[in-house]
Amino acid sequence: MSEAMNARLGVTWKCMIGNAKKWKDGMVLEKTVSVGQQQVKISAEITDRKAQLVTINWSDESFTFSEIVEAMGKVPLPPYINREVDRNDSVRYQPVYSKVDGAVAAPTAGLHFTNEIIDSLSKKNILTDEVTLHVSAGTFQPLKAENLEDHPMHSEQIIISRQNLQNLMKASTIIAVGTTSMRTLESTYWYGVKLIGEVDTSFFVEKLSPYQDKKLPTTKEAFQAVLEQMDQLNTDVLVGETEIFIFPGYDFKVCDGLVTNFHLPGSTLILLVAAFIGDQCRVVYIVALTN
Repeated sequence: MSEAMNARLGVTWKCMIGNAKKWKDGMVLEKTVSVGQQQVKISAEITDRKAQLVTINWSDESFTFSEIVEAMGKVPLPPYINREVDRNDSVRYQPVYSKVDGAVAAPTAGLHFTNEIIDSLSKKNILTDEVTLHVSAGTFQPLKAENLEDHPMHSEQIIISRQNLQNLMKASTIIAVGTTSMRTLESTYWYGVKLIGEVDTSFFVEKLSPYQDKKLPTTKEAFQAVLEQMDQLNTDVLVGETEIFIFPGYDFKVCDGLVTNFHLPGSTLILLVAAFIGDQCRVVYIVALTN
């Protein structure tokens, strides 16, 4: 993801195409935008409508694709924020620890953490660490399937480091800030399970991977397997994908606590919360709605 965002030549991207049926392969849209002090001409060609592939080119190769996207687009506020984007959103809708381009939405639980709060946690010897999951549009896709297992989960890119794993293995209590962090941490465990099984070493966690009837390794054993995979690949960072689907019945392997916001009814995120706190989920929401 980060490599593509830093590209200085044309890129082909899988996109959400509105009113897709009216477009044909080969059609080109053009627009001129201001990037810094420069006027840059941008073209977007429908490369493959059915596959939703769009090739984007721009006239000035001194700019990266990330800079082009930022100039031509808007801050992707969630659909439940029912207003137009304003100029303050680029700062307001962004955690203070945000670093890597790629997500279609901010991990909103992190918006509650200021630099002062993070410093106060450090003074109390509470270690904070950062992981990356590039939130996809599927986060906002409502549940429609009668059977939960039939709900399509969009894969999301995750990045985990050697330092992340070492910190996790030393921690006595692990609190995830946001469902994004929780999905990343739990997915890393299931990748370790996959490595121990030695069937497939690709870093891809399928949506129903956790729901398997077999003896499972401890969390530390799974994390150790991921560290050993890093050793074999001679790297300190692994980039993978997850489509993990956490719903009631899931057995949490990594996280002891969760800091999160309220979530929309009929969403996969409220199912995750229900899986974590059980029957108290309904109680929490009733208290919030009546106070």
